[in-house]
Formats: sequence, C-alpha cells, structure tokens
Amino acid sequence: MFLIVSCKGEVQKDKTQSTETKEVAVLPENLEEVNFEINGMTCALGCAKMIENKLANAKGVDSAKVDFETKLAYISFDKTQQSKEELQKRIEALLDGNTYKASEIIKE
Repeated sequence: MFLIVSCKGEVQKDKTQSTETKEVAVLPENLEEVNFEINGMTCALGCAKMIENKLANAKGVDSAKVDFETKLAYISFDKTQQSKEELQKRIEALLDGNTYKASEIIKE
C-alpha cells in the first residue's frame, strides 16, 4: 500500500492500487475522447499530476492530460477496453473517495 502526501499536508492511503496493466494494444479505430471537469484539486503536482498518472496507466487509455489551472482532464481511450463511466469512477475513487468530483463535459 502507498501513502500519498497531499498539497494540504495530509497523509492519505491510495485506495486505487490495482494490478491492472496496459497489456492490450489500443487500436486507433477504437479511440474515443472524453473531457472531465475535476473539482477538489488543490495543486498541480499532488493532485493534477497524480490523477493524470493514474489515468494514463489505466487499461485502454491512450493518453491523459490533467490541467490544474483549468480543472480539466482530457482523455483518449479505447472504447472496447474502457468506458467514460469507469474513468470517472477511477478519478472519484482516488485518495479517500471524497476528494475529487469529475463531471463529463459534453461537446456541442
């Protein structure tokens, strides 16, 4: 189990540890994109970078970028291996499960 020190100086257990790996190739024809607004981030390194790394290492994710300033996450993923709902749950489950709230941004 890992401990994470947040920007607020709090030590919290990372409850998202998983043996999940990116063994299956992400195929271009299956790529889908989703953008989330993430509330609850307090800094660029302890929050945004940690969320970005967790997303980038998830099965089926091709790329992930989390921008602390805009509070947005940009994710490209293989829709046959991952879903928008699973990615949202992954973000919201980080740390204590109550720190982050992710809302999908619907493109018009």
